[in-house]
Amino acid sequence: MSRLTRRRALRTLAVPALAAALALPLLAPPAQAQAGRNVRLLVGFPAGGGSDVIARLLAEKLKDELGGANVIVENKPGAGGQLAAQALKSAPADGSTFFVTHDHTVSILPLVVKTPGFDTAHDFVPVAGFATFANAWAVSGGTPAKSMAEYVAWVKNAGGGKGAVGIPAPASVPEFLVRLVAEKYKLDLVAAPYRGSAPMMADMLGNQIGAGLGSVPDFIDNHRHGKLRVVAVMGDKRQAQLPDVPTLAELGLPGFEDLPFYGVFAPAGTPRPVTDAFSAALAKVVALPDVKERLTAMGLSVGHVPGAQFGAKERAYSAAWAKVIKASGFVPQ
Repeated sequence: MSRLTRRRALRTLAVPALAAALALPLLAPPAQAQAGRNVRLLVGFPAGGGSDVIARLLAEKLKDELGGANVIVENKPGAGGQLAAQALKSAPADGSTFFVTHDHTVSILPLVVKTPGFDTAHDFVPVAGFATFANAWAVSGGTPAKSMAEYVAWVKNAGGGKGAVGIPAPASVPEFLVRLVAEKYKLDLVAAPYRGSAPMMADMLGNQIGAGLGSVPDFIDNHRHGKLRVVAVMGDKRQAQLPDVPTLAELGLPGFEDLPFYGVFAPAGTPRPVTDAFSAALAKVVALPDVKERLTAMGLSVGHVPGAQFGAKERAYSAAWAKVIKASGFVPQ
């Protein structure tokens, strides 16, 4: 073999070897890929709310699955999670930042806000889904109502048909449900938006507002302790944690059987091996008996959904609600 031929052969061998070496950090197991790094979990709602509690539970366990990485929950409340979503869009696509969110921010906000500052399909990568949940209608302890029918009667008698219903964010699924419930029962109900479920719950527990519409995880503990009462839930069946509470369909409001979800997103451009590694770590975490038990007790139906499948679910959910929102006559603000 001539000297020139040998040089060409060495270059040919070196190219794939170099490519393999560069890929090693991305293809390494999660424990190796994340060891010694800071990993941020963005949350779009205040501390103490359902999303925050869930994220902190996951962060505690993800630390071990990511090889001792320092997993930090970073709350960026405001505008229904919009600020956190914008922060994710501008974050580096290197596996250091993820967004723990529910459907409102990624699926509903782009439908109701003219300029949300992000595009879910183009700015984010779906990493994994890990739970679904039902929205619920709850009445404050200061009201005498123990059912939706009794709540409707109370509003008509005590409020002359007028009432306010707390919601965790403006132009959210709960707001559209308030509109539909008001229409069905011929009530003049106003959706009162809060900056997350925690301040809404504070006003409900203080009897500052007669009813609230949020997720089952927001209400479940106080319902069990008799501080408020859940009187209706979304979904195609009753919730295991609330077997005596009817669904909206049972009350004559069908069309809300597709349940909202919780999932994780990363900035667009995050390498697939990185998101797959995080998804695998998350799958292990939500399968842990103590984690599953705690999430289930909060009213979640737990189950890991891989990134591609989760992305398809989010797109279908968004398309379905686009029809509902358009039919309501709502004009994006």
